Amino acid sequence: MKKTLFAAAAAVFAMAAGHAQAQEAGTVQVKLLGTAVMPDGKITDVDTDLVGLPADTQTRANDNFVPTLAIEYFFTDYLSVETICCLTQHDVDATSGIPGAELVSNARLIPATVTAKLHADLGAVKPYIGAGPSLFLWIDEKPGSTAVDLGVDRFKMSNELGFALQAGVDIPLGDGPMGVTLDAKRYFIDTDAKWYVDGTKVIQTTHKLDPWVLSAGLSYRF
Repeated sequence: MKKTLFAAAAAVFAMAAGHAQAQEAGTVQVKLLGTAVMPDGKITDVDTDLVGLPADTQTRANDNFVPTLAIEYFFTDYLSVETICCLTQHDVDATSGIPGAELVSNARLIPATVTAKLHADLGAVKPYIGAGPSLFLWIDEKPGSTAVDLGVDRFKMSNELGFALQAGVDIPLGDGPMGVTLDAKRYFIDTDAKWYVDGTKVIQTTHKLDPWVLSAGLSYRF
């Protein structure tokens, strides 16, 4: 999948070199999007286990659909920087070992992301690719019902820095400032999950998040 994304990036870079620019320098574009956040959530490492988890224990995080606000500024006719704002919420359940066990409940995530984007102009269709850093900030995460039943009274997920690859297309609606945006991001980032009982850390696991984030919505430029 990474090879596919990089191949798409190379293709758009080539198009950008041979076509007219997509926007004017100084343009600001605001986007209101509906976004599907689809993380992985599987365990990649068990660092602490005082309770004796089954050897085949594995987990998965649920998908979520949220509104997203994106703000983009064009430094040149073909180069822009974009940041997004959203809050997504996820549970983590066991899929094997203790299948069906709810281990994390309503963990809220702010995926603070900034991407540099290169645009091409194919007439009515204006594709782009981008990449940049992302800081995953967890707030108000709680142990799941199964963990609580086993005595867990505190839970924490680590804030982590990763990066994102991005590809999409802007489609103007006529000659006005409105448009339609289709956008796909793939994040590469992990997090450490820690469960505590009476102040003692009883389990710590590392989880692969690497979510796909797929968005569609309206844009307005000025």
